[in-house]
Amino acid sequence: MNKAGFPKKPHNSYPLSGDDIPVALRDTNDAGSKIKVQPVVLIIGGLTGFLLLAVTSGFLFSLTTPKPTANSLATPISSTPVATNTPVSDNDTVLGHFPYSEAPASELSPITDDGRIRMRKAAAVKFQAMVQAARSAGVILVPISGFRSVEEQKQLFFGVSAQRNQTPAERAALSAPPNHSEHHTGYAVDIGDRTVPATNLQANFDNTKAYQWLQANAAKFSFELSFPKNNLQGVSYEPWHWRFVGDTDSLETFYKAKNIQPVKTP
Repeated sequence: MNKAGFPKKPHNSYPLSGDDIPVALRDTNDAGSKIKVQPVVLIIGGLTGFLLLAVTSGFLFSLTTPKPTANSLATPISSTPVATNTPVSDNDTVLGHFPYSEAPASELSPITDDGRIRMRKAAAVKFQAMVQAARSAGVILVPISGFRSVEEQKQLFFGVSAQRNQTPAERAALSAPPNHSEHHTGYAVDIGDRTVPATNLQANFDNTKAYQWLQANAAKFSFELSFPKNNLQGVSYEPWHWRFVGDTDSLETFYKAKNIQPVKTP
């Protein structure tokens, strides 16, 4: 005891350290810190997880979603069936006549002694054989016109129509517009009867022996009437106009236009 009556401090004593804090007080402070930290961690972790889930879902969606193609964008949705194998349009005709290419000069052969009238070689051979067969039957077939160039057709169509004061529709009843004549092909021929030349290029040619013989025999030589009565092209009846359809090229040239109903002319 000192003079004041207080016990003396031990020699080995030191100031209180952290280990000298009472256990109850130390536990209470740690628990409070943990309670404050845990909600923040949970919130941050939840947001982070949500963001990762959203990014991952978007990436997977982009991989699995079909990408639009040029065809899918260009093709409209429609319940109406689209027609295929569309036939030749009426717009391909001019006044009821279909377009035809001009035969090359190297493919042409004369069918008259003077060489003025020509046809494609295959057609020329068959035509001359037909003329001989008709002559043997007492019928004289006369070729009036064979191959005509586009330039010749221009004069025939526009020049004659001007001389006769004809409209294009009126002229088309007797002659095709340029680039639309079967005569351009070298397969077509206008035929007359030598004994009745007045019927040349006339509807009453069908009253001649020549026409009657052709009706009965022309198919044997691969010739057919181009514009019979009430023909599908709407072209005026031409009993004198015949065409050769005896090889692949001639058949395709004319039959691609078969059974097509063009616009009727006035």
